[in-house]
Amino acid sequence: MENTLQQFDVIISGGGLSGALMALSIADITKADGSLLSIAMVEANQIDLHVNRSSSSSSSSSSQNSQNKPNAANASNRKTSEHRPVFDDRVLALSHGSAAYLNDINVWQHVKDSACAIDKIDISDRGNYGKARVQAQDHNVLALGYVIEMAHLGTAFLQELATKRNVHWYCPDSISAIDWQPLLSKQPSLKSTKHITITLNSGTELATALLLGCDGAKSPCRQLAGIKSSHSDYQQVAIIANVATANDHQHKAFERFTEFGPLAMLPLTPLNGQSRCSLVWTLTPAQGQQMLALSDDDFCQQLEIAFGSWLGKITQVGKRDLFPLWLVQAQQQTYHRMALIGNASHTIHPIAGQGFNLGLRDISLMAQLIKKQLATADADLGSFALLTNYAQQRQQDQQHVIKLTDSLVTLFANDLPPLVMGRNIGLKVMNYCSPIKRGLVNRLMGY
Repeated sequence: MENTLQQFDVIISGGGLSGALMALSIADITKADGSLLSIAMVEANQIDLHVNRSSSSSSSSSSQNSQNKPNAANASNRKTSEHRPVFDDRVLALSHGSAAYLNDINVWQHVKDSACAIDKIDISDRGNYGKARVQAQDHNVLALGYVIEMAHLGTAFLQELATKRNVHWYCPDSISAIDWQPLLSKQPSLKSTKHITITLNSGTELATALLLGCDGAKSPCRQLAGIKSSHSDYQQVAIIANVATANDHQHKAFERFTEFGPLAMLPLTPLNGQSRCSLVWTLTPAQGQQMLALSDDDFCQQLEIAFGSWLGKITQVGKRDLFPLWLVQAQQQTYHRMALIGNASHTIHPIAGQGFNLGLRDISLMAQLIKKQLATADADLGSFALLTNYAQQRQQDQQHVIKLTDSLVTLFANDLPPLVMGRNIGLKVMNYCSPIKRGLVNRLMGY
């Protein structure tokens, strides 16, 4: 009987934003013989690949790629479809460094017209004197960052991935088991034991030298490896919604600290002539439920009271979503021939909009290490040295960002008089002390 075990250089668990970006980041890296890496994407949801090449040019390859792969998503014969923005699209804040990285991998060209630049950031403490203002021109950049609908970004990733014939999809499917020490006799064609075997829910078996867990805060890869994680409940929730305002935001982002909790208004591209912002409002769980239960008109009124008149009247609010806020940290980022990427390794508070940007830097480093490893004589992508290097290099950046967001939550989500006084003094000092401001801005810009 023919053995159907299929071998890949890299398997990526999770085909969302992090997984797709990870695949794009390594898809064009060549091995010593000039060939591209073979990459498998395992995603629990159905993925529609948006192609921008003719079906005739890909039919032969697609047919070959899907052979013996009943769960592989076949991109050929599908027409390109573009995402149409809607008022309720969820958004991401991209740092300047993240946008530059997307430009390097040829994604930015697809999304730049949909991204709203952040030229200025206005930080204030409602009812108090503390204020700080940051402007892009003071830091010699065209924009401090960008705000973009997640759907636009996801569509761009999939469009680019559809052109990569070395990327093979298994979806809807998911990893049900991992054999960390597979027997060589299971697949005689494997020339060494430098691999692990993965079993999917569909029964398909895959072998790889390196497994990358890009599968979110409840990462199956992390759970199957038995990696424990710490969970810190902030006892807060975030209401996320898109709102329309009477006054144009003029590419300014607002971080407003209120007695209810931090409130961010991030500029979005206009829709149907309306000036739009993405709202992230941190509240206690009880307050969050109360705000969620309000009518749209009453919610807009409460938001105007908390935010102030910076953008005039709140004229419309879209669908409101409520998310409990946790800090989740995996106790280790790597395992035998496996690394955790993005939210699978760390899920942080949204107060400074750093979550996706932090994960992007995980991806960037892993891609660099894989490229460097392929230049060595023993190009073992799942080597202990590569994984140890990844964990050590990412630890400092991750801890810095986690401490920053954690400190901001403690400082600005508390109405104790000493903390209120301290944060207002801090905002004033930061506003007028260039070195302090420059250090914080560079961190927020992803450098």
